[in-house]
Amino acid sequence: MKVIGAGFGRTGTMSLKIALETLGFDPCYHMTEVFAYPEHTGFWISAWRREPADWEGVLGVYEAAVDWPACTFYEELMERHPDAKVILSVRDPERWYESVRNTIYELSVIVPRHPIYRIGYTFVRLFVFRGPGNINLADEIIWQGTFDGRFEDKDHAIEVFERHNAEVQQRAPENRLLVYDVKSGWGPLCEFLGVEEPDEPFPRTNDTAQMRRRLQEIKAISIVVPTTLTLSVAAALVLLLRRARP
Repeated sequence: MKVIGAGFGRTGTMSLKIALETLGFDPCYHMTEVFAYPEHTGFWISAWRREPADWEGVLGVYEAAVDWPACTFYEELMERHPDAKVILSVRDPERWYESVRNTIYELSVIVPRHPIYRIGYTFVRLFVFRGPGNINLADEIIWQGTFDGRFEDKDHAIEVFERHNAEVQQRAPENRLLVYDVKSGWGPLCEFLGVEEPDEPFPRTNDTAQMRRRLQEIKAISIVVPTTLTLSVAAALVLLLRRARP
């Protein structure tokens, strides 16, 4: 691994993933890989619990890693890859909190426990997220592990965010660390990595508006699925009762 992303999710990590892959650091690990490979969930939970974990088997093919859950293990990755460069993606703390609260936290915590969405979300979890594993991963490593089950306490969550950023800057060697805001574009990133700037716009993706649209789609599916099943069962019962009449 050549690049280790130490910044929390919702600090432009999807844009950074695409940028790194464009610059040749391909493939780059991101939470989306857990959705694509749900078998990775066990590895991350084992690593979090300090149990034996197959680091090479899961991450061996990746040139870079950003976002959760990898950023939680930036120190372990630094030890395993002493020559890798570290990128701490940052963002205004207030805007970061609102982005997380209104996107991934709502998706993985609020929607599943809401009585209106709960049943339908079970189907979404199975067919969209390919099982409950990544939801369990997010709960154990992020919401409970990183934020102590207190993410809805805004002051606490921001304090955790800022403390993490400060610790990364203390622990990563200065000559291997870039504190980076994706709004800065290609310039500081390419200079840090020693590569030429590509002749294309810096990727801007997965912003809060896009995530909110996806969340609304998932909410809609969570309502439609149980409603459709209920109507189907009701129609079948009516049909059976009609046929049963003499």
